[in-house]
Amino acid sequence: MVTAQSVVLALLAVFLAISTVAPTPTNTTGFVNCLVFHLPPGIIYTQGSSSYPSVLEYSIKNLRFVTPGTPTPLVIIKATNTSHVQASVRCGARHGVRVRPRSGGHDYEGLSYRSLDAARRFAIVDLAALRAIRVDVRSETALVGSGATLGELYYGIANKSARLGFPAGIGPTVGVGGHLSGGGFGLMLRKHGLAADHVVDAVMVDAEGRILDRAAMGEDAFWAIRGGGGGSFGVVVSWKLQLVRVPATVTVFTVHRPRNRSASDLLTKWQQIAHGALPRDMILRVVVQNQDAQFESLYLGRCRGLLATMAKTFPELGVTRQDCIEMSWIESVLYFAFYGTGKPLELLLDRGSKPDRYFKAKSDFMHDPIPKNVWESTWEWFLKDGAGLLILDPYGGRMGAVAPSATPFPHRRALYNLQYYGSWFDNGTEASEKHMGWIRGLHREMEPYVSRNPRGAYVNYKDLDLGVNDSGGDSGGGTSYEKARGWGESYFKENFERLAMVKAMVDPSDFFRNEQSIPPLP
Repeated sequence: MVTAQSVVLALLAVFLAISTVAPTPTNTTGFVNCLVFHLPPGIIYTQGSSSYPSVLEYSIKNLRFVTPGTPTPLVIIKATNTSHVQASVRCGARHGVRVRPRSGGHDYEGLSYRSLDAARRFAIVDLAALRAIRVDVRSETALVGSGATLGELYYGIANKSARLGFPAGIGPTVGVGGHLSGGGFGLMLRKHGLAADHVVDAVMVDAEGRILDRAAMGEDAFWAIRGGGGGSFGVVVSWKLQLVRVPATVTVFTVHRPRNRSASDLLTKWQQIAHGALPRDMILRVVVQNQDAQFESLYLGRCRGLLATMAKTFPELGVTRQDCIEMSWIESVLYFAFYGTGKPLELLLDRGSKPDRYFKAKSDFMHDPIPKNVWESTWEWFLKDGAGLLILDPYGGRMGAVAPSATPFPHRRALYNLQYYGSWFDNGTEASEKHMGWIRGLHREMEPYVSRNPRGAYVNYKDLDLGVNDSGGDSGGGTSYEKARGWGESYFKENFERLAMVKAMVDPSDFFRNEQSIPPLP
């Protein structure tokens, strides 16, 4: 925990350090030569390398950032061990080239592999090869490389034990590093909270190229990396996770209720029961698309328990025995990831291919129910050309039992998280404007009903509409704390100031910097 005395002493030390050290001028040739000297052949890809485009696009999930005009990294380093990360950071610090880590490439705004400013020269340290997973059934822990995907983690756990799991997200191609760095939540959040709540240790390369575990980095930095967003404090290369017990049998269902079958009434009732009335062993989320509300549930138990719960709390939804499917926990992972049953476990090892669509997302946190009349008017948005979808993930349970300051993620007391998502396949300007306009328009429409002062957002659903940091060029001034507060307090609320304090302690020169990285508190 940060104490007043430790903050004062640390900030005094930081002030003395940064007031006497000028920014390092950018020397791109020196940077590349440094990498070539310190790294083995075959892992460095410059913009002149024939394989550069394929290596860059391998982990990109959004076609919006695969365009000739997108500023891309000077160099990509495909690290295969921690020493490669160290050398990359040290060469970058020595020659004024900042380093951005990339694990799964799901960053919604692509900040792990692109810049908004062509003058901002940077390199990628790609962590995809650092994906070893070691599960210890006896201690119920797992050591996981940041480059592993959630699918690979789930597969590794299931191969060791049918009674252990991990409470992380649905998407199997999401990188472990980025997911944990933003907090990370999934279908067991009401039972077990955030994925980051179960991190018990980590190994990070800091701005000086040192390898630090939890004890060496200190509790302040360890607090910051478990939800403060990726790419701000160092390059986390591995995580030690506390796994959770799962029952032998879980139950899932997916039911559709169209607008003309009381969907607005059901959504209104759902807001009243999904957060508090349902047991922690159950989550009931909703996907709203076209003129349909799709109710999806994972229940950590058998069908009879689920049906009894629904009959007591939400009989209006009309869930029947025929809707229930009993399965193992790992089968439920496949069910929600790939929309069906009978899928082979090996699908979880597919890291995905080149991007096939454009997308934009935004997020909100709801602390009060949306009135029924607002749901009625919202249906009209789904009749518009370019309409996307809404995803409603309820909180409550374990989420509300943990203090908002326990990790950087501050939104634990929300009723639910609301995500706006739009995707399209047409590269034309008109199509992009249509879909982007839908997302932004509905987001504006919802403003009276969402969290405020500040309006909340989830850092793992990155949104540059909230604001960006000062550019600073290659060696210019650092990030403005006051300007960063515009987006930072939306993601982190009161925790943003503490994150900036930690940044000043661990990276006072602001080496790990991007358009929405945490600035050092001045």
